[in-house]
Amino acid sequence: MKILIAGGGIGGLTAALCALHQGFEATVFERAKTYEPIGAGIQLSPNAMKVFRAIGLEDAITAKAFQPNSLQARMGRSGREMFNISLANHKWGAPYLHIHRAALMEILVSALNKRAPYSLQMGREARGYDGGTLLLNDTEVTGDIIIAADGIKSLLRQQMIGPQRAEFTGNVAWRAVMSLDALGEHAPPPTACVWMGPKRHAVTYRLGQDNLVNFVGVVERDDWQGESWTERGAPAELQADFAGWHPVIDQIIQNVPPDKLFKWALFDRPPLDDWVEGRTVLLGDAAHPMLPFMAQGAAMAIEDGWVLMQALKDNPDPEAVLNSYQLQRQPRTARAQRQSRANMGLYHKKNALSQALTYGPMWLGGKLAPQFARSRLDWLYSWAPEE
Repeated sequence: MKILIAGGGIGGLTAALCALHQGFEATVFERAKTYEPIGAGIQLSPNAMKVFRAIGLEDAITAKAFQPNSLQARMGRSGREMFNISLANHKWGAPYLHIHRAALMEILVSALNKRAPYSLQMGREARGYDGGTLLLNDTEVTGDIIIAADGIKSLLRQQMIGPQRAEFTGNVAWRAVMSLDALGEHAPPPTACVWMGPKRHAVTYRLGQDNLVNFVGVVERDDWQGESWTERGAPAELQADFAGWHPVIDQIIQNVPPDKLFKWALFDRPPLDDWVEGRTVLLGDAAHPMLPFMAQGAAMAIEDGWVLMQALKDNPDPEAVLNSYQLQRQPRTARAQRQSRANMGLYHKKNALSQALTYGPMWLGGKLAPQFARSRLDWLYSWAPEE
């Protein structure tokens, strides 16, 4: 079976590696001419890591990643701990890791080039499809299946369902990566930590071999709606957004290299009803873009690749498989989308009463019933790829 993949991001590359694992031929068409070492940190939860284990990449990723000791929530100003869910013993069947996106991309590209030389074609942009033919910027290619893994602004999705209006959430996100050594005694804890506060929250976690810290700060705003991930931000504006916050957050903000500080507006898109047309199927952000408040955007795309290729291995009718894949994946990805959206409000309680009603039970549950708090993540992290 010949599989054509539009988009060479995490989802597209993983889908190609899953296809090779099942014995298929796969070609990835990526519009960029080269991969630049840009981006920030990414959290690889156990559900994603189980796919990488299945295709033989767990060790390579673990070697370049940081393994946090817990999932943690704190109050942004006081630093008071709300809950702390241990990640020891791999209860969910695989490690929870933090890695720089560029490092993960390097691993995926290297593996694909080694296992199927010339299967990754750079500078080739997918502009549309016609039946089983993928229309590129410079030619046409025909295959058995076309996978649209071309991201949140997918041209293939637009052809399939028409323009989809994105709704501004009223939130702007800051992101930065910096050296852990520059932060001294106020370095962030070795956890995946959410810091919560009125109309804003922050996320801190450490990255792998290079001793780095990843920072994301989300602030409710209505005066700026730039969606680019590469637009620079002003340090003074970030400092004003988190003035008076805990010394860990303040130390990070004071030490952010100006050329490493970016901001972008967060847009939301509702779950799609249709992912399939003929022999073309959407995958990852093209199918189910989601807000970053569960750190599951990449993980859902990684799962997609395995599920789709497993289904294709078991059924010789590609079009029937694509519809089955959509029916199998939609409920899970829609639940992740809804929960990500709900977390946006959970982290931003605006007054003392709403904070007491929300964070009080959260704190009490974390102290008295830590296993219950942990079990609420079982539906997400306990997922495992079928062989």
